[in-house]
Amino acid sequence: MKFDIKKLEWIRKPKHYSINENKISIITEPETDLWQRTYYGFQNDNAPVLQIKSNEKFFSFVVKTEFNSKRRFDQCGIVMYLNSENWLKASIEYENDEYQRLGSVVTNNGYSDWATTDISASVKSMWYRLSRRKSDYCIECSTDGITYKQMRICHMNEGNDEIQFGIYACSPEKSSFEAIFSNMEITKCKWLQHK
Repeated sequence: MKFDIKKLEWIRKPKHYSINENKISIITEPETDLWQRTYYGFQNDNAPVLQIKSNEKFFSFVVKTEFNSKRRFDQCGIVMYLNSENWLKASIEYENDEYQRLGSVVTNNGYSDWATTDISASVKSMWYRLSRRKSDYCIECSTDGITYKQMRICHMNEGNDEIQFGIYACSPEKSSFEAIFSNMEITKCKWLQHK
């Protein structure tokens, strides 16, 4: 399965973006986010998402992100958005001038979690790899696009049939920044079967 930018579809198209064969740029809009209920109590479901559909049960999707985020929670990364109550995402969320949070969110049946690790605020680029094995998923990250480290393994309750996956960017507070996505590729599943 080849990654074809012509097959990408928007969920909530942003006002400012550009798409070409080698790069996608999204300018985030203030007060956009993806989160459901847990801890904070609110339901935010207005971030722009750009995805491709697939029935493939075993594959990996890779993307490189570059960003100049500068306000708390600014984020961009990889996403699999099925509907408002079932989705996953991985990104770096800006926190302050010293550190930001590299993490992932899995939302099943309307409740989000957030698994993170703190990294330096100087990091302004990250690669992500999303791998699918039927309804189970693995999210990995890499600083060079070669060596990947596991962020999490999860199960998606509604992730067994046709899915949609791709990229997203948002600014939950009163902020805006440019998110750049490149090197998008779909390959055979790099997440090997457990033995």
